[in-house]
Amino acid sequence: MVVAEMNHEFVRHIQAVTDNIRQVVVANTEIIKLCLLGLLCQGHVLLDDFPGVGKTLLAKALAQSLQVSFKRIQFTPDLLPTDITGSSIYYPKEGKTG
Repeated sequence: MVVAEMNHEFVRHIQAVTDNIRQVVVANTEIIKLCLLGLLCQGHVLLDDFPGVGKTLLAKALAQSLQVSFKRIQFTPDLLPTDITGSSIYYPKEGKTG
């Protein structure tokens, strides 16, 4: 019973954040929820689309809804996602990554 109440509360919070973002951005609810999922999983979200469709506005609205900081990175053809997020290198002699 407690788990069901926690689940209902969680869904209510997600819906509130989604509704808040949709007041600012004309975006598919599924896109907003996928962005939230990426953040909740402590992952990364790469928004890739045509210029002027609201990617930055979506990210700003999401950050403001969650009361977190927002930073934008302008990618160029010579910049890779791993330049921002980093990468792991496996060292077989030590048997670990670094």
